[in-house]
Amino acid sequence: MKYYIAVASKDHVERGVQGGFMQANHGKATSLKRLKTGDKIIFYSPKRYFEKEEKCQCFTAIGEVKDEELYPGIMAEGFQPFRRNVKFYDAEEISIFPLIEQLDFITDKKKWGFSFRFGFLEISEKDFDIIKNKML
Repeated sequence: MKYYIAVASKDHVERGVQGGFMQANHGKATSLKRLKTGDKIIFYSPKRYFEKEEKCQCFTAIGEVKDEELYPGIMAEGFQPFRRNVKFYDAEEISIFPLIEQLDFITDKKKWGFSFRFGFLEISEKDFDIIKNKML
């Protein structure tokens, strides 16, 4: 089992939670192909809305990959992002700020946002548990 963080605006994460799916990196399949059934995933939302600048800077959802299916979703004409099915847990949104010093994947605590620059990253079980224990 592996542990990951996916980065997306809160409004996009909420659509996924409601639909029981996730997307990553603007619908590209590459990151999603790394996931296996049972892998755990946390969603970090730097912004509240995709097309607005309102900051969120919170972990907004948590769950586990349900199966091996990678499939195209339908969002808009000409845009079919790849998706994976996720079983989401009942969780509270939590700010990243109280956790920065505790999380090993954040190597530069002053430039902590840099850790999320690629939109999808594998983290340790320890880091996953730190975040999970605050969210659940």
